[in-house]
Order: sequence, then C-alpha cells, then structure tokens
Amino acid sequence: MKFFPILFLFCCIFGYSQNYSKQQKQLLSQTKKLDSLMQNNDSKILNLFESNVSFGHSNGWIQNLDDFKKDLSSRKVVYKEIKQTEVSEIKKFKNTFSIRRKIKVSGLYKNENFEMNLSLLEIWIRNKSAWKLWSRQSVEIKP
Repeated sequence: MKFFPILFLFCCIFGYSQNYSKQQKQLLSQTKKLDSLMQNNDSKILNLFESNVSFGHSNGWIQNLDDFKKDLSSRKVVYKEIKQTEVSEIKKFKNTFSIRRKIKVSGLYKNENFEMNLSLLEIWIRNKSAWKLWSRQSVEIKP
C-alpha cells in the first residue's frame, strides 16, 4: 500500500519536468544573462537587444532603445535583485521565439525602494548566431 503514494509522487515530479531543445536552452541562457546584466546595471545588456527593441513596462511606460540607454546611464531605475520564478511557455516560429516567464524584482526607482512580481512576454529573434531581444511586455502580478 505504501508503494502507490511513492509511485504517484514520482510520476508527478518527473511527469511534469521540462525537456528543452538545444535552441530553447540557448534562449533560456540569454534570459538568465539578461536578468543578470540588468540586476548589475551593466551596459553590456545593450548587446542583447535588437536595434528596434521595444519595452512595455507594467506602469504603462513604453521605451525604445534610446530611452532605455538614457535610463540605464542616469540610473533612474537600479535593480537590486531579479529572480526568475517560472517559465510557463516557450514557442518558436521560424527564427523567432516567444517566452512567457515570471520574475521577482526589487530595486530603487528615483531612490525609492520597490519590490514586485512581474509576468513577462518576451520576443527573441535569431540574429546571425545570437538571440536578440526584440520586444518585452511586463505586467505586475498582485499577490
């Protein structure tokens, strides 16, 4: 009788584990790099973006690359921690991937502390041999 609960637990754990393709793993690596560079307010993050990248923020801001560069250099927003909590979907169409994921973010906005959970939709495009972020939309998730 003790065998069935153990079997059920085993099936639940391993039945829902995700197997990613090589390209999906590369994309997930890029998202980790994006989060890390953003958390460290590192200007190398600009290398991950397409020249016509667009950001839709949870507060309604829409930014292009020039807007992002200005905010990065002015330190208008300084991220202390960015932690991915979930990847719910990865879809591919030709040389484009969309990824839906959730992150927990904390930092400073105009020297005021903030902390929030965000749901993201990111569109990544294959540019030569690298994945570049083309579009990102975030929505705040209220607890």
